[in-house]
Amino acid sequence: MKIVKWLAGIVVVLVVLLYTLLFTSIGNSILAPVIESKINDATKLSTKLQKFSLSMSDLDILLYITPQNSLRVTGSYSPFSQSFDLAYDVACNDLSELAVVVKKELSGKFLTDGKVKGDMEFLMIDGKSDIAKSATSYHVELTKLNPTSIIAKVQNLDLATLLAMVGEKQYASAKVALDVNFKNITPHQLDGDVVLRTSKGVLNSGVMRKDFGITIPKTSFAMQLNAKLQGDDIVYRYLLTSNLAKISSSGKVVPQPLDVAIKYGVDVQELAVLKPITKADIRGELKLSGSVDGDQKRMGITAKSDVASSYTTAKIVLQDFKPQSVVASIQHLKVQKLLYMVKQPHYTDADINVEAKLSSVEPLKGTIVTHILKGKLDSAYLSKTYKFKHKMPTTTYNGVIKTKIANDVVDSQIDFNSNLANLDMKQARFNIQDASLQSDYVVKLHDLNRLYFVTDRYLKGGIVANGMLKKAKDLDFTAFSNIAGGKLDVKLHNDDLVANISSMRTLDLLDMLLYPQVFDSAIDGDLKYNLAKQSGVFDGKLKAGKFMNNVALDLTKKYAKIDLYKQRFQGDMQAEIKKELITASVDLKSNTSSIATKNTKLNAKTQSIDSKLKIIANNNPAIYVTLKGGVSQPKVSVDASGIVKDEAKKVIK
Repeated sequence: MKIVKWLAGIVVVLVVLLYTLLFTSIGNSILAPVIESKINDATKLSTKLQKFSLSMSDLDILLYITPQNSLRVTGSYSPFSQSFDLAYDVACNDLSELAVVVKKELSGKFLTDGKVKGDMEFLMIDGKSDIAKSATSYHVELTKLNPTSIIAKVQNLDLATLLAMVGEKQYASAKVALDVNFKNITPHQLDGDVVLRTSKGVLNSGVMRKDFGITIPKTSFAMQLNAKLQGDDIVYRYLLTSNLAKISSSGKVVPQPLDVAIKYGVDVQELAVLKPITKADIRGELKLSGSVDGDQKRMGITAKSDVASSYTTAKIVLQDFKPQSVVASIQHLKVQKLLYMVKQPHYTDADINVEAKLSSVEPLKGTIVTHILKGKLDSAYLSKTYKFKHKMPTTTYNGVIKTKIANDVVDSQIDFNSNLANLDMKQARFNIQDASLQSDYVVKLHDLNRLYFVTDRYLKGGIVANGMLKKAKDLDFTAFSNIAGGKLDVKLHNDDLVANISSMRTLDLLDMLLYPQVFDSAIDGDLKYNLAKQSGVFDGKLKAGKFMNNVALDLTKKYAKIDLYKQRFQGDMQAEIKKELITASVDLKSNTSSIATKNTKLNAKTQSIDSKLKIIANNNPAIYVTLKGGVSQPKVSVDASGIVKDEAKKVIK
């Protein structure tokens, strides 16, 4: 019995102590600093428990979280029935003092107060607030401390003030109204609706220009969202209107498991304003509409657009949110408008049609057919930009590109035609993995004279060449052409070019270059040239050559009494090329005569020549012919003093 009495005594003492500690002023004064210390440790703030009064049925607590931010709770409660009837008052007069808690810059102030009634099984919270200059009221119901119902009404909330409160820049200002009526927010038992309205919205063009470098006109906007929640379904309508864009969306969404059936529309008057969102430096207008249907396993997205004045449609199938297949069609896309949108110069006008069918995105597999129509280069712009000495002629073009994609290899067949040149590629193969390219080609230049704006010299005739192009780690290029009655075989490895000339006719070459036709011969030779250094050497042989009528040989015929026109010459020709300057030597011989020149200077840029020919006919004294000036009509001087002296001696004798 003594043990029982002792235990009973201990329990009574503990109860008295606990009661004294929890529910008397003495106990409250002991607990207050302990609670205050715990709050300080948790918040890392210098909180102060200004008032702490707790009895068996009432409480009155005033906590200064910071000097300018306080929380007060008063009212009655029952510790046995766990019921509450409390009033609360939150006064945040300086939100910046709370930045250390939320780890975000805050500013401004707001007040909220209300009542909490109920017990641990069911609680109701009713309150009001002036957050962001609004008139806000709310009613929240909790079952076993879990929210089950929310009714809130926000009127005249100031968006600029709200952005400033949460430390965001004031990209826009607006008045916001929100009505929330969730009778039940229990998962899978949703019942309620939301109405959000934004009015008098204005974008802050100064902040947009400073932060994103884009200039937009004065832009006003309004927004409305109506959503109804029923069971697992969310049915909604959304509309954003402004003088720059209109965005709309409507349909049904099931969050868990995800299932959507929605339609959308975008009408943008100026794409530049979306740069903060898209991160794309584009401009101009865009209309886009379509639908999204399906679930996480398989979802279909359709789109229709007028991008660059085209009629564009696309259908994308997603599997587990990853693109599975794509079917797209682009009709009558205006290249000039596309260049404007992506802020590129006006290089050209053209219409483009594309039909794309990708049966697989990863790995990439499918076909793409591209038609280029009504192409016309902007000759004036290109001539100015690339500093052509002469204006580029009017250039029109069209083409067809047929592409097959399989296993990350892109095979294209290209047929490109213009009034400057035609290009055909039967198989241009590009490997996506290593970015290598290999292609055959046939190119036809209709009239070389139309390339005067590039070559800076007049040319005659046309040319057809074919070969291969390879680009991986190194660049390799080959070209073969039947030209000037002979053959040209070119090989390029990176910057090193080797060209082999076989049986070309000099008369045809001179005719193509519009040079005086002074010599007709077959020529063989090799050219080694470095593109980067613009230097090289040529080593050739001339055979079975004969001269056309010229002043030098006319004088030779007159004084040396020999007709070199009837003789056939052969010999060697060497040339050194350094950029536009060509230094050449030629040594020609027949059975009885020789014609030679050393260090002839030919400037391909200025089309000038500086040459001295030595002609020895039938063992007569040499005749020296000097050519200086323009290649087409050089100044010719003849030194025949040796022959004249011989003739004079004969006369004297």
